[in-house]
Amino acid sequence: MFYSKKLKKFKHINHCFFTKNGGASKGIYRSLNCGKGSKDKKKNVIKNLKIVSNKIGVKFENLKLMYQTHSNKVIVLKKTNLLKSLKSDAIVTNIKSYALGVVTADCVPIILYNSINNHIGCIHAGWKGAITGIIEKTVIKLKSKNNKNKIFASVGPCIGKSSYEVDLSFYKMFLNKSKKNSIYFSSSKKNKKLFNLRKYVSDKLIKLKVSVDHVNHDTFKEKSNFFSYRRSQKLHENDYGRFISVISLI
Repeated sequence: MFYSKKLKKFKHINHCFFTKNGGASKGIYRSLNCGKGSKDKKKNVIKNLKIVSNKIGVKFENLKLMYQTHSNKVIVLKKTNLLKSLKSDAIVTNIKSYALGVVTADCVPIILYNSINNHIGCIHAGWKGAITGIIEKTVIKLKSKNNKNKIFASVGPCIGKSSYEVDLSFYKMFLNKSKKNSIYFSSSKKNKKLFNLRKYVSDKLIKLKVSVDHVNHDTFKEKSNFFSYRRSQKLHENDYGRFISVISLI
């Protein structure tokens, strides 16, 4: 388990970037697979989520996850939609004793806290969501209750630049969005680039005047700690687990 040094200082929240260890799952999902969308046995995923909710200090039913689709949709969790399915890639709330969770396996998990308004949030930031505004839209939601805001974000374990090789069409897509995006790429071998997803999302947060720190681990390289979609593809596995990052209001 890993923690943000900045978020650790606040007494009104709990948070954790969990690893893939300490759970009930077997085989390629070993062991704390929290991906409801995986092909893992559902009873094992439930056991794992119960372990997570216990460690974060909330009731199991108060651990709220999203049905993630690489979109830019943000949901505000209120008392009126607590029981509804959350089809989104970010959630924000000010409801105490609830935890917000994001599951990833190379994409960027981001957890956020607005210390003035006492709101929390989490973001699933893959490249698709990031390029279409998921980070900006989430920060706007966190700021919407008050003109005075102080938002802290921790950017969790994700695929590192040296592990994220992309083709030229991917590179050109980002350049078509903005020529300035070239700074997030470096040359690899012929017709390939390396993409710095962590810096791309981090710079977006900084531009929005969010205070950022990092739990800087490469999910592709650190096989003993994290699931990785890209690593599972290279190993020709038929599925992959997801690890979870969580924040709650006490």
